[in-house]
Amino acid sequence: MSDASPGLPAVPGVLDAADIARSAGYLLSTQTPEGAIPWFPGGHLDVWDHVECAMALSATGHLEAARRAYAWLAGVQDIDGSWPAKLRHGEAVNPIREANHAAYPAVGVWHHLLITGDEAFAQKMWPVVRGGIEFVLGLRTERGEIQWARDPGGQPGDHALLTACASIHQALRCAAALGDRLGRPQPDWELAAAHLGHLVAEHESVFADRSRYSMDWYYPILGGAVRGAAAKERVNERWDTFVVPGLGIRCVSDEPWVTGAETSELVLALAAMGETELGTRLLADIQHLRDPDDGAYWTGYQFVEDENWPVERSTWTAAAVILAADALCGATPGARVFTAPELPAETGPVFPESCGCAALVR
Repeated sequence: MSDASPGLPAVPGVLDAADIARSAGYLLSTQTPEGAIPWFPGGHLDVWDHVECAMALSATGHLEAARRAYAWLAGVQDIDGSWPAKLRHGEAVNPIREANHAAYPAVGVWHHLLITGDEAFAQKMWPVVRGGIEFVLGLRTERGEIQWARDPGGQPGDHALLTACASIHQALRCAAALGDRLGRPQPDWELAAAHLGHLVAEHESVFADRSRYSMDWYYPILGGAVRGAAAKERVNERWDTFVVPGLGIRCVSDEPWVTGAETSELVLALAAMGETELGTRLLADIQHLRDPDDGAYWTGYQFVEDENWPVERSTWTAAAVILAADALCGATPGARVFTAPELPAETGPVFPESCGCAALVR
């Protein structure tokens, strides 16, 4: 039996509560009895997208399904706190352990706690969150960025990614907030978040160049490292590069391919900036990807070939749409994870000496 509650997210003129409920139903229909949420029925999954789907279930009142999704994570977490980059039926398909995957359960559990107030469940999930964060911090360089992954032999990657580190910045702050709420303060996590956020905001050159990907454009805002005038400047700088009017945003700048999840994530970033009117227009632009029968969304649209591609209706795209709608309308307290997070203040004036700025700008 569903425990869906009233007060569903809705964006007037774009998606009503019934539309959102139908998309949540698609997620529910894809979830396995064990709690896993694959990319599509019978497919593989990764932990980051699984958590995104669990967050969408929390935001639509399907609290028991969300709890099962988080509990499933505990059962497949490795002893070092990580998860394989790709799993199918609970078994590793890709054994690489990505840092942003290990970090993201902290965002999901904090989001679920904001919505439900269920501290007992958050306490139960605390070891999972702590293990993931400790794995992440094991990939931290002396300068403060997080190497992107660890291979099956235990070797760290040789570079850090801007999008991944922006997401990890959000996760570290959510993890620290969760620790404070549960009486388990983690000042080292707060300090790590402060260092990492500074690098994301001020020293993009320390990260591998992935600037052709739209995520590197908006994720520093979405992850909370860039705000205010700097965020507006960043959005304006590459708006025409990525935004295709009436269709959404490109996944990569040099391909005629718009994607629903990236567009929805840009909407989250715009909501964090207070640009809700602009975000609403973008969310409306991607409704051509929606299947009206069950509320699922095609992953993307190749507008030169005039076809949906790839031929999949990804759960995480529907989840991103739900979370974007919630951020625009503020239907649940969980929206504050993106728009006005109740997170610890940055810890002290740690810059410039301790972040290595002098070395970075020589």
